[in-house]
Amino acid sequence: MKLRYLYITLISVILSFVAASSFAQDLIAMQAPVDKHMKKLDTLALRSVIEREEAEAPSSMLYPEWSNKYAHRETALPDSFRINLRGFHMPCESRVVTSNFGARWGRQHKGIDIKVYIGDTIRAAFSGKVRIVKYEGAGYGKYVVIRHNNGLETVYGHMSAWLVKENQHVRAGQPIGLGGNTGRSTGSHLHFETRLCGMAINPTTFFDFVNQDVIADSYMFRKANFRKEIASSSRRSRVSVQNDSQADVQDGQTVTHYHKVVAGETLSSIARKRNTTVDQICRMNHISKNVKVRPGQILRYN
Repeated sequence: MKLRYLYITLISVILSFVAASSFAQDLIAMQAPVDKHMKKLDTLALRSVIEREEAEAPSSMLYPEWSNKYAHRETALPDSFRINLRGFHMPCESRVVTSNFGARWGRQHKGIDIKVYIGDTIRAAFSGKVRIVKYEGAGYGKYVVIRHNNGLETVYGHMSAWLVKENQHVRAGQPIGLGGNTGRSTGSHLHFETRLCGMAINPTTFFDFVNQDVIADSYMFRKANFRKEIASSSRRSRVSVQNDSQADVQDGQTVTHYHKVVAGETLSSIARKRNTTVDQICRMNHISKNVKVRPGQILRYN
């Protein structure tokens, strides 16, 4: 009698377990379409938020078109425009600027060069939309151009790899590529530009690379002041071409000079030619005295 009772009880437990399992499976099966539907709704909601942000972004008022064909093209500049710098992210962790904005080798250097190593992560400076992902052998190498919601466009050049595609939305700090030495480059670095309506503005106007921060929450661009800065920069460029061995204060600013190494030169011969010392060249370029310079290498000497 007891054995029969235990047998019936065991059968009941097994049947209950099977029923519970079947019920659970039914719930999972019922939940799958719901999860898929919610995921679709989340995607649509996110897309709606992004489209709303784009429509309300200052950049929508500055640029007449969207194109994946050209790196930059100058359009009409506003008389004044406030650039929101909040929500930024430094494009890389490096604090070392190896080449400044402005006069260099008789022409204008439209951005700044930041020391990075091949494979270092390069990140979007602000939120926005990727406009260009291309390769330019005689210039930028592998580069990316992003149009940001605050009105700026940023250019990231000489990368070894891309991590984004054209027309992709990115957030500030999102990886967009890897540091490299592609294109017209003499060593691994990031060429970084900031442009408004296609016009290059010194990135240090917005970013403090030494302290890995922006200069303020916003920057007021004024066309009149910008034109004066361009004219002043052009004058400094002409003076630099006329007397490349001189490093003086001109128009209230110090002109930084660089030397392009040719075959057969050494640190000692460059120091003698530029009227400086090997110690100073090594200190400014973060190299040791026993390094062997190579043709085409760019060295700062003042």
